[in-house]
Amino acid sequence: MTDCPIFFFKPDTCLLRNNQPFFYPSFSTDIHCELEVVIKICRLGRNIAERFAHRYYNEIGLGINFSAQDIQQQCKQKGLPWEISEAFDGAAPISQFVKIPNNPNGINFWLEQNGEIIQKGNTNEMVYSFDKLIAYLSKYTTLKIGDLIYTGTPVATKPVAIGDRLKGYLNNELLLDFFVR
Repeated sequence: MTDCPIFFFKPDTCLLRNNQPFFYPSFSTDIHCELEVVIKICRLGRNIAERFAHRYYNEIGLGINFSAQDIQQQCKQKGLPWEISEAFDGAAPISQFVKIPNNPNGINFWLEQNGEIIQKGNTNEMVYSFDKLIAYLSKYTTLKIGDLIYTGTPVATKPVAIGDRLKGYLNNELLLDFFVR
């Protein structure tokens, strides 16, 4: 399996809604973040052909993927899966969802940390399109209504510290605005 998306499952306890603060966990000293566009699945499906994948989502939002880089490196060095470094409580802040624009391949998004842009992207720069991700994931697991797919980013993660304010924008609309505590 080369050149395929890597995916992780995150328990519901990862989600932070309504701009709740992210609490820096005591088990790590090196938490990083990355902003991702999030697809919300709107119908049940399995083995979805890429040409039909657009029928399985009609809303998108933004999410932060927090990762404990120190734990992730330890796991990788031992050849272990590193889900533990990204599937901890609060590791996935999520915004409200908005209707997807007619062209999902031209959506701008960016992340500010304390007023400075630290990540900027456009969905046409994604390694895998929304439709490719849905087709690939649905080969292995049934997608259910309400499932969330954090689409990943080719941009490097950035460290966060207690007191940081993170703001996420989708096409000039502020969707995420919360503090690291």
